[in-house]
Amino acid sequence: MKTKVLAALAATMAVGATCAFAANPFVDVPSDSWAYKSVVELADAGIIQGVDGQYFQGNRNITRYEAAEMVAKAMAHMDKASVEQRALINKLADEYADELNNLGVRVSALENRVGNVKLTGDARIRYIHQSEGDRVKDTSKQPVAKGTDVVNKEKKNDNSWDYRIRIRANAQVNDRTQVVYGISTNNISFADNHTASSGDLDNGDNIFTDRAYVDYNFGGNNWNLKVGRYEYDMGGDRGYGFLFGDTFDGAQLKYQNDKFAATAGYGKFKEGQLAGDEGTMDGVKTGYGELEGFFGGGRVAGSAIGVYYNDFTVSGSEGKEVARDAFAFDDAWGAYGSLNLGKWNILANYEKYNSENSSNDDPEVWVGKVSYNKANFATPKSWDAWVEYLNADNGFYNDGSFIGSTRGWRDGSLLNNVKSWGVGVDYTFAKNAQFQVMQSFATSAKDGDADPGEETRAQFVFVF
Repeated sequence: MKTKVLAALAATMAVGATCAFAANPFVDVPSDSWAYKSVVELADAGIIQGVDGQYFQGNRNITRYEAAEMVAKAMAHMDKASVEQRALINKLADEYADELNNLGVRVSALENRVGNVKLTGDARIRYIHQSEGDRVKDTSKQPVAKGTDVVNKEKKNDNSWDYRIRIRANAQVNDRTQVVYGISTNNISFADNHTASSGDLDNGDNIFTDRAYVDYNFGGNNWNLKVGRYEYDMGGDRGYGFLFGDTFDGAQLKYQNDKFAATAGYGKFKEGQLAGDEGTMDGVKTGYGELEGFFGGGRVAGSAIGVYYNDFTVSGSEGKEVARDAFAFDDAWGAYGSLNLGKWNILANYEKYNSENSSNDDPEVWVGKVSYNKANFATPKSWDAWVEYLNADNGFYNDGSFIGSTRGWRDGSLLNNVKSWGVGVDYTFAKNAQFQVMQSFATSAKDGDADPGEETRAQFVFVF
């Protein structure tokens, strides 16, 4: 390790120091040594300090943390490095990423190095079962989103397991611009090796592009522009957000600081019910906006409140009236509050969907959730637990399913005309590996229908 690191840092000695006449700070490096000039320049740049400020001890093996400290100081002078020197520093930063992170050089800073391409991803193995209950809806003819958590009756009653794999490539073009490309499988059943969801069984597409966008920061990094295919979440990052587009083509402009954020965007849902239904509906487009305020710790660690609005447009191959029968909502709005109290978080979220047809109901959705602690993929043995309450009106689809995909974990028959409680636990049993379990209880129909069955969900999630 000593030879490799010192040789690499010797190549970067010109990054931080150019004075050929700097004083030698080490009593054990004679002026006639072959390494004299390199050692002096590295010391003058502040990259090395030696031992007790007096001895270089060139024959001693250094620790990984000492090597990481040298790399961190070289990174601070990246703006003065040549292309070859930057490549060398980047290579060292990759090798000592964990130590750099522990020393306070954030991983995000490493990921933002120009020219760096980082591959990430996740794999999920999932079990879902819903009891028959008094009301079982056959949703097998309703399209659902690829890779999402919506399943049909056949899957639930089969007690089946399925899996999904996603891969992301993040390329840092320059200090402001990042390009992201990602692919995902559908939820694929172990039982028969076909798509577990029913929405796209006919086309046989088990792997698809779910991310392809450019992310550009400007204005001191307070402004962000995202264009391409990305994930759209109603209610943003902090709200519960029923409506969800895991594959959404659009453009989004966002301004944020530590106290305030404003988001505006426009695009089209590309998968699931909102993308179209057997030629009747060509797809749903939405213009959206969100305002958020942060307090008691700022945007990252503090509490937040937010309001958001969606304006929907829809067209159909058989005319607007038919398309509106498939998706009968003109707009929607919502509000959330997220309160952090140490390890506790309390979330409340409200949404209302306004029907274009005055004879239809305007369904409302209430969600309340209390969470304790935080399960972190990077921290083995970390865990969290939560309890949740859902109250959703009838009025989405006649068969009882929800209008599209949702970030919630419940299945479609537990999202419409229902009151339901749920509990869950997340546990990181190894680094980058987590076990999650969810269970509904005390579920009942709101408007006189028979009650749906309870849902049990358990899954292993691995990130890399």
